[in-house]
Amino acid sequence: MRFLSVDQVPRIYVLLLKQDDPAKCTAAKLAKFRLAKPIYKIRQIPRKALVLNPFAERLILKRDREEALNYGIVAIDCSWEQVRLAFGSRVPGVGRRLPTLLASNPTNYAKPHKFSSLEALAAGLRIMGFREKASELLSLYKWGPNFLTLNAQPLEAYESATDETALAEAESQFF
Repeated sequence: MRFLSVDQVPRIYVLLLKQDDPAKCTAAKLAKFRLAKPIYKIRQIPRKALVLNPFAERLILKRDREEALNYGIVAIDCSWEQVRLAFGSRVPGVGRRLPTLLASNPTNYAKPHKFSSLEALAAGLRIMGFREKASELLSLYKWGPNFLTLNAQPLEAYESATDETALAEAESQFF
C-alpha cells in the first residue's frame, strides 16, 4: 500500500466529443485552464480510471478515493443517450454513478441529475473527500460555487457514507 499525501488530488480527464457550443462547454474550459487533461476518443480513457457514468451499477463512494488517486477520474462531455447508443455498456474504465444532486448550471438549475461535466466532476471529487479541488473547479463559473451551496447537506451525507447501502439511505433523506 502506498502512502498518500493529504494534498494529492486525482488526475482529471475530460472526454471531449464536441457536441456542445464551445463557448458553454464546461469540460472544454477545464481543459483550457489545464485543470483537466482532454482526451478525444473513448479508447483513450485510462483502463482503471473512474468514469462518471449515469448508467453504472455502482455509486461513487469515499472509498473510491485511492483508485482515483492512482488512475484518475473521467467525465465524458456529451449526451449520455448518444454514448449509450454508440457504446452500450462498453465504456472503458471503472464506471461510477453519482447519487441524486441538483444542478446549479443556468440551463438546468435545480434539476436532479442534469449536471454539466464540471458539476459531475466536482460532485465526484467532493464525495471522495477532495473538497478543495471540487471548489477550485467550480470557481471557473460564477454559478459554480452555488452547486456546493445547493447540495451542501446531501454532499456532506454522501461523503460520510461508508458503503452503497448507507449512501442510498442518505439519498432517501433528501430526495
